[in-house]
Amino acid sequence: MSFINKLKNKFKQNEKEEEVSKKYQEGMTKTRNSFSSKINDLIARYRKVDEDFFEELEEVLITADVGVTTVMDLVEELKMEVKRQNIKDTNGIKDIISEKLVEIYYGEDQAEIEKLNIQEQGLSVILVVGVNGVGKTTSIGKLAHQLKQEGKQVILAAGDTFRAGAIEQLEVWGERAEVDVIKHNAGSDPAAVIFDAIKAAKSRQADVLICDTAGRLQNKVNLMNELSKVKRVIEREIPNAPHEVLLVLDATTGQNALSQAKTFSEVTNVSGIVLTKLDGTAKGGIVLAIRNELHIPVKFVGLGEQVGDLQQFDANAFVYGLFADLGTEANAE
Repeated sequence: MSFINKLKNKFKQNEKEEEVSKKYQEGMTKTRNSFSSKINDLIARYRKVDEDFFEELEEVLITADVGVTTVMDLVEELKMEVKRQNIKDTNGIKDIISEKLVEIYYGEDQAEIEKLNIQEQGLSVILVVGVNGVGKTTSIGKLAHQLKQEGKQVILAAGDTFRAGAIEQLEVWGERAEVDVIKHNAGSDPAAVIFDAIKAAKSRQADVLICDTAGRLQNKVNLMNELSKVKRVIEREIPNAPHEVLLVLDATTGQNALSQAKTFSEVTNVSGIVLTKLDGTAKGGIVLAIRNELHIPVKFVGLGEQVGDLQQFDANAFVYGLFADLGTEANAE
């Protein structure tokens, strides 16, 4: 049985997993349509697995924004596997590509890398960073809603004080998710807001505090200094916090998202990525580039506009969403 069909059967055995896999399939339509058509075209033109085939495969993967370094790693792995299994026909390589993508994503880690680091006792602090316009505040609202649904008491800190709209937007999400928002006036010191939010979260015995932050990358030095100051306040008030530093990136920006990840990870020890607008891009391969080149797990992906469309990342569901059409064709053959 092919790897894709194994995944299909795995998802069918669990109603919740099947629902998640459907969301990935629907949310990754643009990437899959682009990727599948190119892979199918490549296989139709090349009956034999040779060097020319691998060169064109590299181009297909790079245009999906898998990233040059990741593509080179993947192609080397594929060449070794093709040689090991003595595969001559290009049809036989579809399945190996999908399997190797999952292997490359996880490496020696387990699936647990995608889970949030929520403390069993005491307050968990999640610091959310990212440039303006990537969907940071919306992601915070959706995450607050999810955690509230799980029975957690959540508080939000409106730490993006330089944009009045950000405070108001967070308040709207707070009302929607039915969680409290700690705020100061626009232009206030972000670190002071976070300090007060920690005090409020402790006194109300909250389970999770999610902190919004400014995202004006046009003055990078000031922004990074602000983030460092906020982080110091959190560390001083709560040992071992923040428990998560989530960087929100816009999937539609492709390689630019990768450079943003490098910038933020230099000062904030980013522990996970929230990749928004994955449903709006044909370059979903950026997920693999981020993981392989920066060694930061993608913890959530945005697969739509609804409050429940922020999904915990699952590399198996992602690859299934990418290759579902190819798996269907393999069944028909």
